[in-house]
Amino acid sequence: MDDEEVPNICQPSAGVHIVMPGYYSPDNMGLLDPATSDGRVIFFLPWEKMTIAGTTDSPTDVTSHPIPTEEDINFILSEVRNYLGADVEVRRGDVLAAWSGIRPLVTNPDSKDTQSISRNHVVTVSDSGLITIAGGKWTTYRAMARDTIDAAVREHRLQAGSCQTMGLQLEGAQDWSPTLYIRLVQDYGLESEVAQHLASTYGDKAFEVAKIAQVTGKRWPIVGKRLVSEFPYIEAEVVYGVKEYARTAVDVLSRRTRLAFLNVQAAEEALPRIVDIMAKELNWCEQKKKEQLEAARTFLYYEMGYKVKTDQLTDSSEISLAPADIERYKKRFHMFDKDKKGFITILDVQRVLQSISVQMDENTLHEILNEVDLNKNGQVELNEFLQLMSAIQKGRVSGSRLAVLMKSAEENLRRRQAIPVDRSGGGL
Repeated sequence: MDDEEVPNICQPSAGVHIVMPGYYSPDNMGLLDPATSDGRVIFFLPWEKMTIAGTTDSPTDVTSHPIPTEEDINFILSEVRNYLGADVEVRRGDVLAAWSGIRPLVTNPDSKDTQSISRNHVVTVSDSGLITIAGGKWTTYRAMARDTIDAAVREHRLQAGSCQTMGLQLEGAQDWSPTLYIRLVQDYGLESEVAQHLASTYGDKAFEVAKIAQVTGKRWPIVGKRLVSEFPYIEAEVVYGVKEYARTAVDVLSRRTRLAFLNVQAAEEALPRIVDIMAKELNWCEQKKKEQLEAARTFLYYEMGYKVKTDQLTDSSEISLAPADIERYKKRFHMFDKDKKGFITILDVQRVLQSISVQMDENTLHEILNEVDLNKNGQVELNEFLQLMSAIQKGRVSGSRLAVLMKSAEENLRRRQAIPVDRSGGGL
C-alpha cells in the first residue's frame, strides 16, 4: 500500500515437529546439529516430560491449517537414529503427535545481497517513513517489539524513554518462587505433579486455578480431577481458560493446555469432557457442542498428526508375521472369540475381563476397540487384529491398548488354569 512497486520480501517455509516419549532424551539436556545429511538443522529436546524433535524446512503456500506429512516425519526419525545407540530402536509408533508450522523467512531490502534469506526478523523503513517488521517467530516477540518501536522513535523523533521490556514480568510472576507448588499441595491437597505444573504454567495465578478445582472424593488428591490420567492437566484449567476468554475446544486442547501437542490420542480422549465443561460455562446448546467436537477432531486428525498416525494401520496394511506368530496370535484372538465368529465385540472383551475380575467401563472399551476397528463396523475382525500385531512388530504402531489388554488377559487366564492331577503329585 505504501509502494506498489516494492518486491515481496517474505517467503513462507514449512517446518514439521514431532513429539516422542521422554525416554528419548535426558531430562536436562538437548541436542542440536546444524549439519544433517541434507544440510537441514535437527534437534531433539526434553519438553513437558516428553521429547520434541524437528525440524524440516521446505517452501510452502500460506494456509491456516498446515498438515504434517509422513515423508517429513520419517526424515526426522531417520536423523534422530543417527544420534542414539544401536540398542535403542526408534519406532514410527512412538510418534505421539506431529504438526507443521509456517515460518516467515525474509530478505532484507536494505542488504546488498537481496537474495539472502534470513531466519531472524527484519525492521526496515521506507522512503515515506513506513516502518515494516517482518520475519521472526513467537519466541522472540519482545525483541521484535523493541526493535520496531526503537525504529519508530528514532525515525519520527517521538518522545519516549528507554525500552522497558527487558526484565518486565509476565502476569503471574510477581509472587512466584521455585517452591510455590509446595503451598498448593499443602493448602489445597493437589498432587505434587499437578501442583508443579500449575505453578510453572500460571505462576502465582495458580492459586486461582486451585480455588476452583473440584473435590475428587478420594483420600488423595483432595482436589484436582485430571482430564487424562497420564498428564497433569486438570478440569479446573478449562474453567479458568474460559475466564481468560478461551472460546473453542481447539484453543483449550492446544494452547491453554498442551495436550494436542503432547499426545494426540490423549487429547481426543479428553475432548468430550472439555466440551462438556465449556458448554456449562458458556451456555452452549447441543448443536454448538457438536460443532466444537467436530472442529476439534478435524484439527487433531489433520493438523496434529492423527491421520498420519492412523494411516500406519489401514485395511490394506500388509501382514508380515512368521507362521508361528500367526498361530500364537490366532490363539490369543480365539480366547476372546469363543464362538468362532471371526470377530470380537465389546461383549466378548467384557466377558473375558469379568472372568479375571477386571472392571472397565463401556465407553473406554469402545474407544479401545475403535482404535483397531479399521472398517468402523463396531467389531474387530481376525484380519484386523493380525494387521495390528504385524504393525507393532515392525514398530509402526506402539502403545495399542487392545494389544496390551489381550496379552495381559491371556497371561492372567493361563495363571488361573487348574494344575493337572499328575503335576500335583497324584492327589489323594
